[in-house]
Amino acid sequence: MTAVRQTLLLAQWQFRRQSTFLPLLVVVQVFIAVATVVGYGLLVGDPPPEVALYLATGAPTITLITVGLVMTPQLLAQSKTEGSLDWMRTLPVPRGLFLASDLLVWTVLALPGMVLGVLVGAARFDIELSIAPWLVPATLLVSMTAAAVGYALASVLPPPLANLVTQMLVFVVLLFSPVSYPAERMPTWLQQVHEWAPIEPMAQLVRAGLAQDAFSISGRSLLVLVVWCLVATGAAALALRRRV
Repeated sequence: MTAVRQTLLLAQWQFRRQSTFLPLLVVVQVFIAVATVVGYGLLVGDPPPEVALYLATGAPTITLITVGLVMTPQLLAQSKTEGSLDWMRTLPVPRGLFLASDLLVWTVLALPGMVLGVLVGAARFDIELSIAPWLVPATLLVSMTAAAVGYALASVLPPPLANLVTQMLVFVVLLFSPVSYPAERMPTWLQQVHEWAPIEPMAQLVRAGLAQDAFSISGRSLLVLVVWCLVATGAAALALRRRV
């Protein structure tokens, strides 16, 4: 119980520390959700039902992934630059709890944008979703995996390089990942890359949770996603244990 209490206190401290940033984060999530739905809608015009379903379920997935893969490492890189991360590591608290509290914070912060993306997508393309009963734990897994990968990147890379990599990941997620369109549209070599990368399994899991009548996720994709979550969390935990 002590570990749980310490984790929640650290998470509370992180929320308060970023209180001035949280309104901007909400604005960014709103922009991502709306821009993804409206922007892709302008590109495809009046899409057929299957395409509309991909776009509507892709918007919340993009929001979840972007918060974890882009915003999390950028703020962690800022903490490393300003020295606040080193100060936290000197506190008499197991460093693994710092990681747990940060992942909790970023997992929770990504959820409002995901919900907004679902509502905007369903309204824009006038589709009826079939929500799976396991959507909530699936969403938490996707959000936590994205945050863990982003946290690991910022933990092992120098801050300037971490910021550069996250900027590149924005374009990868938006344009070169099978989130808002089927993987079959990509070149064969890129399909093979995504079979082992975490983004496609994330999209499959959220898509199957929002429209279980039309989509599903294979056991292999789920395993790939879980492995990425465990490996990224382990890498971030090892980086935090290094001496200051």
